[in-house]
Amino acid sequence: MSYQQVSIQDRTKTFAVRIVKAWVWLEEESKVTRTLANQLLRSGTSIGANCSEAQSAQSRRDFISKYQIALKEARETKYWRLGSDRS
Repeated sequence: MSYQQVSIQDRTKTFAVRIVKAWVWLEEESKVTRTLANQLLRSGTSIGANCSEAQSAQSRRDFISKYQIALKEARETKYWRLGSDRS
C-alpha cells in the first residue's frame, strides 16, 4: 500500500502514537522542560482528534473548521518539535 492510499485518520493516529513516544522520551531522557514536552503532546495528539471530529461534522462549514484547526495544531506541533530539538 502506498503512502497516498493511507487514510488521514490512520496517518494522524500513527503520528499521535509517535508523539506520545517522543513525550515519554522527553520526560525521561531529555533536558527539555516539562512545559515544552506537554505542549508538544497536546498539539501533536490534537491533530488526529480534530480530523476525527471532522468526520462527524454537522455541516460543511464545521467540517472545514475542524480541518483548519488540525492544520493550526500541526503548525504548532512543528514549532514545539523544533524547540525540543534545540534544547
